Amino acid sequence: MIKANIARESALMTDEAHQYRQIGKEFAGHDTVIHGRDEYVRYEGDRVITDQHRRGLLQHLQRGMKGVYQHCGERHLHRYLAEFDHRYSYRIKLGHDDQARTDKALAGIKGKRLMYRRDYEEASF
Repeated sequence: MIKANIARESALMTDEAHQYRQIGKEFAGHDTVIHGRDEYVRYEGDRVITDQHRRGLLQHLQRGMKGVYQHCGERHLHRYLAEFDHRYSYRIKLGHDDQARTDKALAGIKGKRLMYRRDYEEASF
């Protein structure tokens, strides 16, 4: 799943779990924090190494799925993930208010047309 959804130019930041070791070699970089030593953030010069963003985004997604959407099919999972990524990346704690979030979301639709299905003859209802 990681290989299929993350660009190879990305730098991964994970915990020390063994399943990340091999796959981390396939990306531009791979840093880990060691939760077993109570390490959750490490500073190396001007770099901050942490996996808390991943954990925070996952918790945000879980709360939303339980509280708002209740169900998410695999077919639309990428849409839900994109929505929650946007919400998490542009939250008030990071200095983005409702107006800034709205402006950012609307900028993405400029010049586009929303179509659920492209060919209605082939669609099965």
